[in-house]
Amino acid sequence: MKSAKTSIIAGIALMAAGVLLLLDLLGILDSAALVWPLIFAAAAAAFLTLFFRSRDNWWAAIPGSVFLGLAAVDLITQLWPGPAGYWAGAFLFLFMGAGFGAVYVREPANWWALIPCGVMLTLSLVVALPPAWEGMPVAAVLFLGLAATFAALSLVPVHPEHRPGQPGAGEPSRMKWPLIPAAVLAVMGVIFALQATVLLTASEFFVPVLLLLAGVALLVYAYRHRAGGHRKVHGV
Repeated sequence: MKSAKTSIIAGIALMAAGVLLLLDLLGILDSAALVWPLIFAAAAAAFLTLFFRSRDNWWAAIPGSVFLGLAAVDLITQLWPGPAGYWAGAFLFLFMGAGFGAVYVREPANWWALIPCGVMLTLSLVVALPPAWEGMPVAAVLFLGLAATFAALSLVPVHPEHRPGQPGAGEPSRMKWPLIPAAVLAVMGVIFALQATVLLTASEFFVPVLLLLAGVALLVYAYRHRAGGHRKVHGV
C-alpha cells in the first residue's frame, strides 16, 4: 500500500513537471522564469507529502527542503535580479537547515540531524552578511555559529539505546562531548571577532598564546576526565 501511494505521488510530480515544460516550450506561460521554480516546488511538495504521511519517512524532509530552497533561490534571482541575488543563496541553506531540524522533530532519536541543521543555519547567516563584511567578520560569524550548534547539542536529552533482553530504555541523559568542539570553535570565533574589531593589533603574540592556553586547558580536562574514570573503576 505504501509503495502504491509513493508511486502515485511520484507520478503526479513527474506529470506536473512535464506539463510545465510543455507550456514553456509552447510559449503559453507568460514568463519562463517561473518554470524551474515551479518544477522545484512540485518536487519539494512530493517529498514533503511523503514526510507528513508517515513517521518512517523522516528522510524525505531533507530532499524536500533542498528542492524548496532551490525554488526560492531561482525565483528570487529570476524575478528580482541585482542586489537580491547576493543574499538569495541564504534561502537554500535556510530551508536545508529547516529540513534537518524537521528530521529531529519528527524522530528525536536522530539527534545527529541537529549538527547539519546548525551548520546550514550558520551558512545562511554567513551568506546573508553585507558584502562589506569580508575576512575576519565572516570567519567570526562562522565559528561562533558552529560553536553555538555544538553547545545546543549538549543540551539535547538523548535516550540510551534499548538492547534486547534489557528492561526499559533508561533515563535520558545529555552528551558532554559536544562541549569540547564548542569550546574550541568559540575560542576561534572570539579571536576572529577581536581581530575584526582591530583589538589585537597591539599584540601579535596574543593569538598564538591564546591557542597554547586553550590546548593546555583541553589536555588538563582530558587528564582529569581519565583520572576520574580510573577512580570509578578501582572503586576509589
